[in-house]
Amino acid sequence: MRIVIPDERKLVHEMIAPIRWGDMDAYGHVNNTIYFRYMEQARVDWISSLGYKVAPEGESVIMINAFCNFFKQLSYPGDIILKTFVGAIGRTSMDVFHTMTLRTEPDILAAEGGSTLVWVDMNTNQSVPWPEDILQKVRA
Repeated sequence: MRIVIPDERKLVHEMIAPIRWGDMDAYGHVNNTIYFRYMEQARVDWISSLGYKVAPEGESVIMINAFCNFFKQLSYPGDIILKTFVGAIGRTSMDVFHTMTLRTEPDILAAEGGSTLVWVDMNTNQSVPWPEDILQKVRA
């Protein structure tokens, strides 16, 4: 099954991550589980850039689903350009998407994926509305 990223999305963050030797598996390419770690780091970096901690205290963001479409094998050494996009925004949830390209081949998609994020009161474990300042920054 392939999940398609919607055309209606907004670029909100970009970062570069190194491919580490330990990211590779016995087949000599980056293991498929590591792509999810790259997307995780992009999400954490983006949320942190908005001035919020990704930590289990007070209110924070949690991921309720994730997917990844793989198009090109990656291997060490190299750097990945991770772009983060926001799609649909609900009262407590937000669809977030990522693209991954090699720094040396920025126009060739290596993988794309996404997740639905929910803003949660960590004390009650209940979803709550997104903070208005995050919505303003995302919509700006």
